[in-house]
Amino acid sequence: MAASRRGQPELHVRLPSSPSVVTLPDLPPISALFLIDFDVKAGYTISWKASRPGVELEGVVEYKSLPSGLHTVSEDLIYFVHGGYAGLSAFVNAPVDDTAARNARMLAVGVLVPLSYGRLGRAWKHAESLKAIASKLAVNSKDVGVLQEYWEKNQARDSTDDSPTSKDDPESPSVKSKTSKTPRGHTRNRSASDGTALMLPGHRLSPFHPAWSLTKLLDTFGPLIFPIHRAALLRKRILISGHAPVEEACNFVYNISILSNIPLATANLLSSSSAPQRLRPLFSIGVHDIPSLADDARPSNNAHTVLPDSESEVGTGWIACTTDSILSKKDMLWDMLITMPPPHASNAKKHVWPSVELPHGVAVKASQRDMRRFRSLKAGIARMEGNVVVSTPNTPQTVAAYQEDDALLDDAEQLVEPTSWTALAYSGFMWWASAGEKLRSDEAEEAAQDASLFSDLTSSSVGMNMPRTADIAASISSLTPRRSSTSASAPLDIDEARAELAIIAYFHRLTTQFLSTLIDAIDSTSDSGMGDESPVEEDDGLIDGDEEDSQGPGVQIDSDVIKRMGLDIWSASDAEFVRQLLRTYFDRQAYVEGKGVEVCGIRVC
Repeated sequence: MAASRRGQPELHVRLPSSPSVVTLPDLPPISALFLIDFDVKAGYTISWKASRPGVELEGVVEYKSLPSGLHTVSEDLIYFVHGGYAGLSAFVNAPVDDTAARNARMLAVGVLVPLSYGRLGRAWKHAESLKAIASKLAVNSKDVGVLQEYWEKNQARDSTDDSPTSKDDPESPSVKSKTSKTPRGHTRNRSASDGTALMLPGHRLSPFHPAWSLTKLLDTFGPLIFPIHRAALLRKRILISGHAPVEEACNFVYNISILSNIPLATANLLSSSSAPQRLRPLFSIGVHDIPSLADDARPSNNAHTVLPDSESEVGTGWIACTTDSILSKKDMLWDMLITMPPPHASNAKKHVWPSVELPHGVAVKASQRDMRRFRSLKAGIARMEGNVVVSTPNTPQTVAAYQEDDALLDDAEQLVEPTSWTALAYSGFMWWASAGEKLRSDEAEEAAQDASLFSDLTSSSVGMNMPRTADIAASISSLTPRRSSTSASAPLDIDEARAELAIIAYFHRLTTQFLSTLIDAIDSTSDSGMGDESPVEEDDGLIDGDEEDSQGPGVQIDSDVIKRMGLDIWSASDAEFVRQLLRTYFDRQAYVEGKGVEVCGIRVC
């Protein structure tokens, strides 16, 4: 009833029948273009540059554009953030007949694009051109005329082009202070990249959009994607530690940030003092960023520190990737560390998974509920892409793809928390007491809940029925053709992006499920007059939640609430997530009731 009174947003979203797309320039104007060469004596140096007045390059882009370990790869794309700009550099390591240069020429061609065009400034649209220029200069490093030509063609022409609040941008990121009177749903840092609708079929789309790695993201992390998503929702500082090349890790940074956005309709129900609607992506960082990361961490102890407009995201959490392992050892700088397998792990007989940990080496595992949800998600994607086994399979490749996916799922069980003794006792008792009917009913209810997150996303016409409303439009503007099958100049029907769109919609619906269920619980607590009462003692089945740190009255969270959120009623980490989610978005304290087994009204475990 509370939901109906409040106008809770539904989890069902569809494309509008009529197009309402803002046409964006083919390439975002650039505020700087530079060439970095490697010299065996001087190291990386800027050998050519052009920039708008006031754009700092020296002593900055050399380090951000070229993370450690690039000498081991032949090419790479590196994304980074520098002040109010998104940076992209294309790196080339080409063999040459020059012993003085150690028989290799290493260089990078990069650009800076104003962040007014999105959390990456749509910099990926320049990727193909930058790679071509870098390859040409690797053959003849003196031919810098190609750089001057590119600068003249694509430079920002006036002050509005590289202003962080361009009026030409329909959803420019007018960053607002947390003291703003505007409703929370309208204070988000939005932009053309993550605020405009998807491009219509037939529009030429960039082949380097990070969202094309969304399915790879799921295969890489398995069910661990869910605790990572929850940490991102809590606006934690998340560091991905890996090796060169870094393009894929940068793509993962972008995607996790996108998946953890608060859908606009849900954000409108939150207060202005709640956490930001997006997680700040920093992309590639290194040892030279340690001082700024340390400074950024100082206000993070207070999630509601009032900051000037220009610093409104400082201390609000971030996600980044690095090839400098020293950062992984400084656990005061991050809240969650994701360590990627070494490059040679791809040749291992068994799948090698990333490790996820909290400070002081506390390992993070997926819950049993996460594993079941992950199987459901992968099955939905498989149905969407046609990788399902039917009585008469269409092709042998279809069966092979399904079997490979199934083997991956079985292997992912090692990432999951073991079943607790209480859960085992409950299952055994319920099986004995109800001849299995209760367990089958619970399983059917859970399966229906998971299916609802994927409803209307798996039909054959999904390309034209995918969400393009606030859930998706607030996150991503243009998905791009797969490099392996479509050329950069060929028009793309948006139907080819259906799996990627479905993954975004799925996680946004899951986020809505988390927050709207908690809003119901808050309303129910207020209606019952329990909000001002003291917490029930722990031996009554309640676990107290940090009373001293609470900023508001307590909220009763029983196992039914946790189940409706789609979480594991037996998982201590999921219970802690609920507590932190209430503190982060509602300034409330949670009293979480543990699930147990009762016989004749007496709790036995």
